Amino acid sequence: MNGYEGIWWITGILGIVLMMGLLRNKAEWVINFVLRGIMGMLEIYFLNMILAMSTFGVSIGYNLYTFLVSGIMGLPGVALMYGIHFYMMLS
Repeated sequence: MNGYEGIWWITGILGIVLMMGLLRNKAEWVINFVLRGIMGMLEIYFLNMILAMSTFGVSIGYNLYTFLVSGIMGLPGVALMYGIHFYMMLS
């Protein structure tokens, strides 16, 4: 199994689990997800500004994947994305 096939499997399973959760508390879940996604994007924006002023050249992009990660995981997801980016800079 190559890397892309694994990503598609994980994405599919995650989609199924999310759809099951949507069927129960649809309105509450959607509002919570959107608010966490928006707050996560604001956190990324301000962290990018702060890190641009320092000596670190780290910047996380604004796209659908960062919105989904921050919407699903919240602040730990944003920290995870920056952690992965720092790790990638080291290698």
